[in-house]
Amino acid sequence: MSIKKFFNDLFKYEEQEEYEFILPNSANNLPESNAEVPKQRIFPTLSVNIEYLKTTYNLLINSDIKIRKFALPIQDKKIPAALLYIDGMVNEETITNSVLQPLLLKNSITMHEQHEINKPGRISVRNPKMPKINLENFIYNGLIPHNSISKETQFEDVIVKVNAGFCALLVDTIGTVFCVETKGFKGRSVSEPITENIVRGSQEGFVENIRTNTSMLRKIINNENLVIEEVEIGKISRTKVAICYLENIANSDLVAETKYRVNNLNMDYLLSSGQLEQFIKDNPKNLFPQTIATERPDRVSTYLLNGRVAIIVNGTPFVIVVPAVFIDFLTTGEDRNLNYHFANFLKLIRAIALFFSIFLPGMYVAITNYHQELIPSELLFAIANAREAIPFPVIFEIILMEISFELIREAGLRVSSSFSTTVGIIGALILGDAAVSASIVSPILIIVIAFTGICGFAIPDFSLTSSIRIFRFFYIVLGFLAGFLGIAFGFFVHFILLTNLSSFGVPYFAPYIPFENLNENTGYVMKPVWKREKRSRFLNTKRPKAEKKISMDWRSHAK
Repeated sequence: MSIKKFFNDLFKYEEQEEYEFILPNSANNLPESNAEVPKQRIFPTLSVNIEYLKTTYNLLINSDIKIRKFALPIQDKKIPAALLYIDGMVNEETITNSVLQPLLLKNSITMHEQHEINKPGRISVRNPKMPKINLENFIYNGLIPHNSISKETQFEDVIVKVNAGFCALLVDTIGTVFCVETKGFKGRSVSEPITENIVRGSQEGFVENIRTNTSMLRKIINNENLVIEEVEIGKISRTKVAICYLENIANSDLVAETKYRVNNLNMDYLLSSGQLEQFIKDNPKNLFPQTIATERPDRVSTYLLNGRVAIIVNGTPFVIVVPAVFIDFLTTGEDRNLNYHFANFLKLIRAIALFFSIFLPGMYVAITNYHQELIPSELLFAIANAREAIPFPVIFEIILMEISFELIREAGLRVSSSFSTTVGIIGALILGDAAVSASIVSPILIIVIAFTGICGFAIPDFSLTSSIRIFRFFYIVLGFLAGFLGIAFGFFVHFILLTNLSSFGVPYFAPYIPFENLNENTGYVMKPVWKREKRSRFLNTKRPKAEKKISMDWRSHAK
């Protein structure tokens, strides 16, 4: 007890009684979100509205919030008005040509343009010969020649629009704000995908703008059944998220489940699709990917046409596709564009790469420690001679080299492109040749680690590769403890866990577990394009058939 009391007294934290600054004693005293705007209606007085918006936007310290005051000439009166916008989010040329210029021109009202009398929002004029007009309708219908304009009556809606790149027109005597779309913020133009390069296929990739991404899908899927529903996630960020699906193909239950998960997220902010992916997947604790993340519009379009659902998050070029099965992560967008013989050959190469990327280091440890009889005598003598001067056990060698390889990979990604080649050279020379010359590791081990790394690069999906890099260490430890028996036991447990995994109700190893009829072209091996008649049965789509049994009518007509 004395030792425990000693450490408690040593590390005990005592709160100071006096501070140079003041913090609240409890976080519960703070408001839930500073960005939440109360449901306040627009006032009919311009000065009150401007003061309210100045307070909301902290105009005394915000430098990019602009308020442009002017006088709106209507008949023989000048009505005070103002424009509110965020500098850098709008196109000032659009504001000048489509908003300010039409408003500031002198407007002559003829008798044919008069409106009904004695309604709210009307103004009285000095000249009794001039007709009374409805100012709100006159501005909305006659003064602003812009195709995207809306009328808002609450400050919350106005602030949401202004934050999105709109400009707000406030006019005295009117309890309505006109929000005109004048977006003009800069963004990355459409370019080639960075992480999914292919030889034969579309060279366009998604960008950070959600509207550009949805238009790219519309361009590929030229069909009115493509539905794109937008929701906002985040109390502070109000991030736009688009849920895309083909209404006449996608399963209604799948669409409803996707919308239910996306709409029931209670958070302050959402900045990327990677965050959303972790919130909506079935088993967040499982390391293996359960959703597809891609930046290729052609690949997303293929998934949509086969009955899946895509989720686009504003501000990120990666689109989420659900549900996902294991074989999707070994498939590229180029496979459908290639001859099916060559595509299946590449898929076989990826399957072999997957196997060696997971098990090769662990198998090397198991063979050198427990199963030397499996190695040919000449190779066994070569390994023994190479390891004769090595002072460390094989488990220490391989973990050291695996960690070194991961460090090189991470350093190559994080440093600038001008230094990435230097990092690779340093890693190859110091960790390769120098480590062998210093008798720290054996040459055979360098070959094993290098071959394992190459196999990892052959796997097309980054999320799957990341999971394998972690599990590889578990199999190395199991191979060191119990040889092939330990690896087999680990694989058995791993396989059982994956078979119990699902993605939006679809088994992870579909169509093999549970087994389906592979004649429907749902398996890993691709069939010729003219025999891909049916969509995947595990998606339970509204239109099971994608093409007729005899799709090449020209051949039947020729006969």
